Amino acid sequence: MKKLIVFAFIGLLSQLIDGSLGMAYGVTSTSLLLAFSITPAVASASVHLAEVVTTAASGVSHIKFGNVDKQTVYQLVIPGSIGAFLGAAFLSHLPGDVAKPFISLFLLLLGGYVLIRFLFHYKPALEKKYVPLSRKQSIPLGVIAGFADATGGGGWGPVTTPILLSRKGLSPRKVVGTVDTSEFAIAVSATAGFFISLGWEDVNWLWVCSLMAGGIIAAPIAAWLVQKFHPQLMGVLVGGFIILVNARTLINEWIENTAVYPLIYTAIGAIWLFAVLFVLSKIGNRDIAKTAVDVYLKEK
Repeated sequence: MKKLIVFAFIGLLSQLIDGSLGMAYGVTSTSLLLAFSITPAVASASVHLAEVVTTAASGVSHIKFGNVDKQTVYQLVIPGSIGAFLGAAFLSHLPGDVAKPFISLFLLLLGGYVLIRFLFHYKPALEKKYVPLSRKQSIPLGVIAGFADATGGGGWGPVTTPILLSRKGLSPRKVVGTVDTSEFAIAVSATAGFFISLGWEDVNWLWVCSLMAGGIIAAPIAAWLVQKFHPQLMGVLVGGFIILVNARTLINEWIENTAVYPLIYTAIGAIWLFAVLFVLSKIGNRDIAKTAVDVYLKEK
């Protein structure tokens, strides 16, 4: 019973992060499931099955709050679905013990990418006239992001969200809503790929239902929060959390000297804390500058 409550909390936390940030449901939840010694294929299958429901709830919530660019959703779902199906079939044929450290390494790298992206390269976007993705852009983006999502248990958001944020025209809230809504199709395709290759018997339905329950509760809250919470701080918090969880798996697998474990965890925690404080100072400085400009303009 305790484990089901923990899984429900994992689903709630992951969906809250994903719905607010446009990424990290799969990466966060898969990382935590791997920490419970669940094999990568079963962890990813469980997460994607839960995502069929949670992404549907998230998509409806984002559409309700006006956070979705439907044209971009249509451009991404077909290539993304193909990539997710292929990725699920590929992961299902890898031995669990062999795949686990490499999947954790992939997730750790994704976490590092998220952290660096929001720490040093975050730029608030302005809503201008949006130029839609071309086929040459949407097809490879969808296939690569879908494949990464299925093999790593997460990757759709970390790949597509930064790329869409780098384009002029879509505000951050619409990028997040568009990515979360299109992820429904990716979750369905990945789940189909896992069940064809892996079968139904290895999936623990109580775990999946717990993940679903937490995600359903968080979906409308996250769709509202995306308009309120500062995305740069959320990105740094998520990136550091993903790094810490997957570093634990890699340390246990590859380092036999347990005496160095506290030193490594302390170093990761110190870097994460510095990143959070750095972002808070940047946010504070921007707010001070904005206030000063507003006062100056009023005086004029």
